[in-house]
Amino acid sequence: MSFCPSCGASINDGATFCASCGASKGPGAAPVGNVSVSGGTAGTAAISTGMQSNVAGLLTYILGIISAVIFLVLDQYKNDRFVRFHAFQSLFFGLAWIAFWIAWAFLWGMLMFVAGSMLFWIGMPIRMLIGFGGFAYWLFLMYKAYNNEMYRIPFIGDLAAKQAGL
Repeated sequence: MSFCPSCGASINDGATFCASCGASKGPGAAPVGNVSVSGGTAGTAAISTGMQSNVAGLLTYILGIISAVIFLVLDQYKNDRFVRFHAFQSLFFGLAWIAFWIAWAFLWGMLMFVAGSMLFWIGMPIRMLIGFGGFAYWLFLMYKAYNNEMYRIPFIGDLAAKQAGL
C-alpha cells in the first residue's frame, strides 16, 4: 500500500489516482481537474470554494458578529490574512456598536426619567441620525473590503490587524 503525495491518504496498489483528492499516484503530481487542494494533515484535504478574498472580506460584514466568527473558523480562510483582518474588524465593530447602543439607551433612559418625555422628541432624531450613520459606515466597510483595501477603523482596526497577524 502506498500514500498520496498530495494529501497523504492511503492508495491501493492498483489505483493510479487518489480516492480522497484525485491526485495522480506519481510523485509530485498535481490534483486532477479544477479542484485545488490545500491542507497539511495526512488523510484530509480542504477543497477550495473558489471564492476570492475580496468577496470573503465583504461577506465578513454581512451578518456582523455571526459572519465574522464563521469566516474565522472556516478552514479555507483561517490563513488568509486579508479575510482574517476584515473578520476581526467586523467582530470588534459589531461588539462596539452593541456596546454603544446599550450605553446610549441607558443614558437617554436616565435623562428621560429625570427630565420627562419632552426629551423623546429631541432624542429620536438624534438616534435616527446615529443609526443611519452607522449603517452608512457599515456599507463603506463592505465597499472597502470588496475593493481589496485594508481600511482600518480608528482604534478597532489596529486591534484587528494585531489579531490577524499584520
